[in-house]
Order: sequence, then C-alpha cells, then structure tokens
Amino acid sequence: MGIRASVSKLQPYTPGEQPRVPGLIKLNTNENPYPPSPRVAEALRQIAAEGLRLYPDPLAADLRAEIAHLHGCAPENVFAGNGSDEILALCTRAFVEPQGEIAWFDPSYSLYPVLAAIADTPARAIPLTNEFRLPPIEVMGLRSVSLMFVTVPNAPTGLAYPRPEIEAICRAVPGVVVLDEAYVDFAPESFADLALRLPNVLVTRSFSKSYSLAGLRLGYAIGPRPLIEALFKIKDSYNIDAIAQRLGIEAVRDQAWMRANADRIIATRGRVADALAALGWKVLPSAANFLFARPPGGDAAGIFAKLRARNILVRHFPGPRTGEYLRITIGTDEQMDALLAALRA
Repeated sequence: MGIRASVSKLQPYTPGEQPRVPGLIKLNTNENPYPPSPRVAEALRQIAAEGLRLYPDPLAADLRAEIAHLHGCAPENVFAGNGSDEILALCTRAFVEPQGEIAWFDPSYSLYPVLAAIADTPARAIPLTNEFRLPPIEVMGLRSVSLMFVTVPNAPTGLAYPRPEIEAICRAVPGVVVLDEAYVDFAPESFADLALRLPNVLVTRSFSKSYSLAGLRLGYAIGPRPLIEALFKIKDSYNIDAIAQRLGIEAVRDQAWMRANADRIIATRGRVADALAALGWKVLPSAANFLFARPPGGDAAGIFAKLRARNILVRHFPGPRTGEYLRITIGTDEQMDALLAALRA
C-alpha cells in the first residue's frame, strides 16, 4: 500500500482526552488553570489580520533574543519550536544515525518510544527503580546511546532527580542528552546551566504549562551552538507562526505573572498532597504541576471511572508500573476541593 512497515505497525502517542463537556473539571492534561499574562492578551488584541498575509520570521529572531536574555546566553544558543514536542522529534532526526540508539527512562513521557519508532531506530527504555528513582549509572548501559531523553522533573511521576546524578548521565552518554524541562517552573531547580556548559546537552522548555499557553504550541531549546545549528538545518521553513512568536515574546517578558501562577499551583499542590495522604493515598513528592498517587487498594482504574462519571477527569496510565496510580493535574483551589469531596464520597 506504500506505507512504511515501521509506520504500519506503529502504536501512536495517545494524548489526554479533550472533551467538550459542560461543567467538566479537567485535571488530565497538565494545563495551567490560570490565564496567561495580561501582556499576552493585549498583544493578541493588537494583532492585525492584514499582517497574516505575510510569512513569519523563519528564525524567530525577536523571540529567541528574549529567551536568550532570560537565560543569560546568546540567541545562537536558542532554538524555538512548534511546541517542545517538535524539538524532541527534530532531535531524533538530527542526532541519531540509522543504527544509533535512542534511550529514555521507564516510566517517562510516552511520546519518546513513539518518536523512536517513527525514526525506525534501535531504542531502549531503562527501568526506574521500584520507587521510580534513577538506577545506578553502572547498570544503565549508556555507552551505546546516541540520544538520551531525560524528563526533569519526570512525568508521569513528578519526581525531581538529584543534580549529581543528572550531570553524571550527561557526562556518561557519548551522544546527545536532551533534558526535557517541561515542568521545571514548578521544580526547585533547573539544569539549563548544563546545556550552556557541556557540549552534548540540550534543555527543552514548553510554554504550555507555566506560561498557560498550551493552545499556542510553542517551545524552545537552549544548548551549544553546534547542536542548535543542526536543528535549524532540518526544521520546517516557517515552523513558528507570527502570532505564536509575538505572544511568546510577551509571555517571556512577564516573568512575575508566570512566577505568581506557578507559586499558586505549588501551594495548592502541597495542600492536595497532604489531603490525599490523609485519605490513605500514597502520594509521590511532586516537583511538577500534577500529583502521581496510588489510592488505597490500588484500584486506580476504578476510581478513574467513578470520577469520570462525576465529570472529573484525571489521567490513568494502564500498565504494570503505572496502573495502580492516577496522575492528577493541579487545578484551581475550587476544582481541587471538588475532587477531594468526590474522593471522600
């Protein structure tokens, strides 16, 4: 039929549900419950439709300059993408030879194995420990890795990893290490400095979570100029539209708004974690905008279904490692109170 064999047998990535149900409490896709910066809203109002007849800046130069200023680096160290997912996909094309190996930890972001399958490249999921921590580096088998994805903090567990262990991985992998920091603004620290110090490390970021711009599809990477230049060589001609570039600039400029929203979510996260623990749940210590928690008895699938019947949507990942847990996005205080009331009932 003309379809590549690897595509025919591919199990595609399954995104979280996006139902349009009146009154739904949506806690399943780690969206920010609070609006983006007023500067973003004002910039959106000022965009003239007439200008959309022109192509956007193919290099996203102004946006990259703002991101570079934020991180104290040169614009040449910044690549902007159509969501950080586009950048992850580009990495599989830029940094892996046909017989190279792509690796990631398990459980982690479920897009990684899909990207490896699309690339039709040897791939390996390195199991985390029973407590979802990093295994000893001696047993990871990193010497053959061309591209390593590390989500920090991890998803779906929300766990942060110690800096010495992350730096050791970066130094042990002979290929490129991508530190996926989609949730870093809810975490105690970033590893962006490693991307500006080590020759084989990229850090990717998303505007979807802390900047409240999931609907915009915007992300970026920072790292050494040779790696950034490689991504530019293979990107789509105009991979970021003009509206996303303009609004992204204003979002980056309003760090105070982003930080206030993130701090509010962190405070709610702590309160809900304590409440779930009081109900007998096992709650992993989260450094993200969600909680990964096991209900008493481990019937996560049953509780998922009962919550769904009450118009409360959380995320369940079937499988031997994750099937007894639910991932719960942190929403507004009112939303989380409704969740807790439903669980008590």
